[in-house]
Amino acid sequence: MKFTEEHEWLREEDGLIVVGITEHASEQLGDVVFVELPEAGDTVSKDDEICVLESVKAASDILAPIDGEIVEVNEAIVSEPGKVNDDPQGEAWFFKIKADDVSQMDDYMDEAEYKKFIG
Repeated sequence: MKFTEEHEWLREEDGLIVVGITEHASEQLGDVVFVELPEAGDTVSKDDEICVLESVKAASDILAPIDGEIVEVNEAIVSEPGKVNDDPQGEAWFFKIKADDVSQMDDYMDEAEYKKFIG
């Protein structure tokens, strides 16, 4: 798993990159009440704003961590946004992306570095 300074996580799975937000981010947001995801088939570039999260505390944009094509989105968190608080680094993933260049993940922190970053 890799982590961004924007508190997203990335995990390689079956040739795709799965993306979500960290437990730290979900705790900072508070109760998530709305999630807007990109569409499958969308082509995105690193740092594009592609998701919107709204919580009882704030609204946040989620940025594309890498270049590629969105191949799947997690509709379960759209209908039940609270899942983002329940299991942010598991079942509440946001989207799966087919990376144009997987080496872009090398720019991000591993778990130990991320823990130090948020510490």
